[in-house]
Amino acid sequence: MTLSPAIFFVSISSVIRGYFNGRQKMSATAKSQTVEQIFKTTLTIIIVEIVAICTNVNTELMAAGANLATTFATFLSFSYIYALYKMNRKEEYKNPAERAKPMAKESAKSIIKKILAVSIPISLSSLISAINKNIDSVTVVRMLKPLIGEATAKAKYGILSSKVDILTSMPLAFNIAFATALVPTISGARVKNDTETINKRLRLSLLITILIGLPCTFGMFLYATQILELLFPNASSGGTLLAISAFTIIFTSLAQTINGALQGLGKIRVPAIALGCGVIVKLIANVLLIPMEGIYENGAAIGSVLCHIVSFTIVYTVLKRTVKLEFSISGLIVKPLLVTIIMSGISYAVYHLALSLGMVSMVATMIGIIVAVVVYGILVIVFRILSEEDIYMLPNGEKIYRFLQKIKIYE
Repeated sequence: MTLSPAIFFVSISSVIRGYFNGRQKMSATAKSQTVEQIFKTTLTIIIVEIVAICTNVNTELMAAGANLATTFATFLSFSYIYALYKMNRKEEYKNPAERAKPMAKESAKSIIKKILAVSIPISLSSLISAINKNIDSVTVVRMLKPLIGEATAKAKYGILSSKVDILTSMPLAFNIAFATALVPTISGARVKNDTETINKRLRLSLLITILIGLPCTFGMFLYATQILELLFPNASSGGTLLAISAFTIIFTSLAQTINGALQGLGKIRVPAIALGCGVIVKLIANVLLIPMEGIYENGAAIGSVLCHIVSFTIVYTVLKRTVKLEFSISGLIVKPLLVTIIMSGISYAVYHLALSLGMVSMVATMIGIIVAVVVYGILVIVFRILSEEDIYMLPNGEKIYRFLQKIKIYE
């Protein structure tokens, strides 16, 4: 009940964020989401503490208080982005160059049809994604119970659905920005029949996605057990599950970026169809692999990897047929993979060196991860994976390029 009003504010905020995204003003969405999270965190702590004191630690009311904080945060975020919208509209009226061209009158029925034609396939993708997660809830416990007992089966599902899913989803939060930004950029270029812009933006977005996804995949594979021990010291089991599930990161992030491109190109049904095919493969894999002796505990993780490989393969095939992709295999795949392998080797060597010097595993893991980040950044620059044109297309690209010229990386 305390959370239900948030639905209204989230819905209206989403429309206004869509307006800003369409105008390629992504900072408005970022600022409103930042405001929401700051207020959500602050208000949750304050309200829960007050409720705990006033009710003698009534956990049900404390949980309701936490949800009430979320509702307040969504209202404040909505107020903020609405104020930005009003200010932006005033600027448009003041500046004729910014003013949108008047469009021909269109009936409400026609507008609703167009909105539904776009929103239903995208909503269907979200629904299929939810079904994908529910497949594990239906199959894992039910099929593992005869093999390892109900309590252990529930524990395995808990590890998969909470710790593993959360950790493998984190890199996608960084990549979603590129997928979101691609939609209006490619949509606008498609209307102008500007294939050069489409190719440049696509290539850069795919390259950045690979540069984010590959190190995260290798890092979680190598340090799966250590990461769980670091984050969940009292319940650190599930290293093998995380190591296998790490391979979903690169395929999911690439599919995420390609889905944004396909939506901009008007192929809005393809992502839902691709994910639907992946879900079918996952269901079959779970049914076949979970009862199989020797791999039953990891069957669901293998099924997830297969699901995202299938989904990525379909969307990439459609994208390649729709747009003539122009990119170098060496620059887009070979160099990033080589850099990631070198980084992984150095990081893992440093980790074992730290252990041999008597450091505890937690400290050695942190040192290994920090070294990985630093080495990876240096190697990306030294190998010149990003061209001069790529750097200029990045936010503050001109300043970044000048800095790289100063340190003699780019002449």
